[in-house]
Amino acid sequence: MLTAIVADDEKIARKRLVRLIEETGAAEVVAACAGGREAVEQIIALQPNLLFLDVQMPDLDGFEVLRAIAGKASPTTVFVTAFDQYAVRAFEVHAVDYLLKPYDTTRFREAFARAKDRAQPGGASRADDERMRALIAD
Repeated sequence: MLTAIVADDEKIARKRLVRLIEETGAAEVVAACAGGREAVEQIIALQPNLLFLDVQMPDLDGFEVLRAIAGKASPTTVFVTAFDQYAVRAFEVHAVDYLLKPYDTTRFREAFARAKDRAQPGGASRADDERMRALIAD
């Protein structure tokens, strides 16, 4: 079973993500963090396979979290945010997906499946990255 960390400063959004992840039956949420600094600590300590990461949080934003864990942990990352202007930047830091709030369960499942595939040995390839960049460009 995969392990996941959720980092989102909105309590309702964080709880929903935890529930949706656990409902897949394919991953266990090992930490749910309300801020970036807490997320960095938990990611380094727990080494999760998956990271569902909000962009805007009060102490460190999602991109700062990824910079802080560079070389220390490398979870497959899905950004979850209400702001579409960060999408290109998210894929530049190799996010596997970008869930734009409010998202529905179907869209979450698509993102989770993509992240799960990438987190598995021999998972998704650079072709997937190129496909995402093309979608953003369109």
